[in-house]
Amino acid sequence: MLPGLIYFIVYRYVPMLGNIIAFQDFNVFKGFLHSDWVGFKHFQKIFEDPEVLQVLWNTILLSFLQIVFAFPISIILALMLNEVRNEGFKRVVQSIVYLPHFLSWVVVVGLVTVLLKSDGIVNQFLQQAFGMESIPFMQSPGWFMPLIVLEVIWKESGWGTIIFLAALSGVNPDLYEAAVVDGANRWRQIWHITLPAIRSTIVILLILRLGSVLDVGFEQIFLMLNPFNKEVGEVLDTFVYFKGVQQSDFSFATAVGLFKSLVGLILVVGANRLAKRFGEQGIY
Repeated sequence: MLPGLIYFIVYRYVPMLGNIIAFQDFNVFKGFLHSDWVGFKHFQKIFEDPEVLQVLWNTILLSFLQIVFAFPISIILALMLNEVRNEGFKRVVQSIVYLPHFLSWVVVVGLVTVLLKSDGIVNQFLQQAFGMESIPFMQSPGWFMPLIVLEVIWKESGWGTIIFLAALSGVNPDLYEAAVVDGANRWRQIWHITLPAIRSTIVILLILRLGSVLDVGFEQIFLMLNPFNKEVGEVLDTFVYFKGVQQSDFSFATAVGLFKSLVGLILVVGANRLAKRFGEQGIY
């Protein structure tokens, strides 16, 4: 356990001491101990600055879209693969769908850019097949969030499927045989046996996902941002980068990060209690 404990102490717990600069007007020359204390000044700014409110709304909306559209795809894929009886075909499909997880966001966004640029394959197909004009996918604010969600689905759904397939591997085959004897078709078996078998796993993963509801991923968003879609595409992660790194406003950036963590903690605790009230196991 020692390597794991050292990792969390050095990279998780020790850096938490730096959160004190969220309550200071931090000055790199004065340091942590001698910078001026300002209390909750930077936290008030989060709710008073119109730019921050817009960024917060973008983050919540994008996270909501990912939960609604991307999260269920892994469950659907797992259910579909569980119905495949040819083990060889099942393994090939499973490998194909989870391989994109190992690609970096730089590669994924690069592929999307090449495909969707003005003279890319997609626009050429639309022009030749339907006579449509070129669509500025990468510059259009209306296409930003759908593209982000589709990229997440393509890259991460296969990886999430592994967890649900692992949960399904523990289902007693006798349950399906008994259901067949009772006259249940495949849909009834999925509804009454397969889904209840992974219900607790779904709840746990959903609770953990709620904990990062304000964390929609820096790298992907940063690579997709441009001056045309920044108004609808900038999220808290990129905002903190621009404010904290480029403009050296370390105190405000830390306050936003601490705010994100607090919201995530409240959502995890609340969702866990709600799950237990409905008879689920929860995460603790």
